[in-house]
Amino acid sequence: MPVQEKIRTLLQQYGRALLGLLVVLMIVHDIFGTHGFLAMRRTQSEITKVKAGLSQLTKENAALQQEVKDLRSDPQLIEQIARDDLGLVRRGDTIIRIPQGQIPELSSASKR
Repeated sequence: MPVQEKIRTLLQQYGRALLGLLVVLMIVHDIFGTHGFLAMRRTQSEITKVKAGLSQLTKENAALQQEVKDLRSDPQLIEQIARDDLGLVRRGDTIIRIPQGQIPELSSASKR
């Protein structure tokens, strides 16, 4: 029996099964492969997370830029920060310091 007849006989017997197996392998590869459906979904999820993070950072950046602008142009804000954070005072101001142990605790009724 020549080789071509043997191949033809094998293809007639197993051709459909081999074709079906090939199709199944290609489908599995398209779903689970390196660039398959699941990898694409993971990548899209990561892109969504990165975009959300970028949006948050953009908002924070805008807030910080506004704060810088305010600090450069608003003398009252600068004075408030100097008084609150640095403990600075104007000439003629009187400082009254109360020790921590002597500050009365406010009850929940008086806070309302």
